[in-house]
Amino acid sequence: MDNSMDKQKKTVLIAEDDETSFFFLKFLLTKENINVLYAQSGQEAVDLCETHPEIDLILMDIKMAGMSGIEATQKIKAKYPDHIVIAQTAFALTSDKENILKAGCDDYITKPIRKEELLEKINYYLYSKK
Repeated sequence: MDNSMDKQKKTVLIAEDDETSFFFLKFLLTKENINVLYAQSGQEAVDLCETHPEIDLILMDIKMAGMSGIEATQKIKAKYPDHIVIAQTAFALTSDKENILKAGCDDYITKPIRKEELLEKINYYLYSKK
């Protein structure tokens, strides 16, 4: 049985400079009855957090041109420490994971993103972790 109708509608900001990756994530999330906002850069993600207080979770690409996802996360967490940030990264080295978590990300998911893992993390942070 699909429980998404029982859940309060949430808003996820996808910070991703690759349009194909964004559309894949948007497709998965909208099927789960989640509102999606889109930032194509770290700076845009920071700006959207300023203007959209309804954001419940951020999927942050770490490698973006201009302001990186790490820098954007640090700026967002400095102002909004309760915002949940899940880093999206192609890097899987232990040192990379440590740096991502030190930057303030609550969790990370490695690319290529697997639907089941993504939805498990989103359900945990949005619906069961409070």
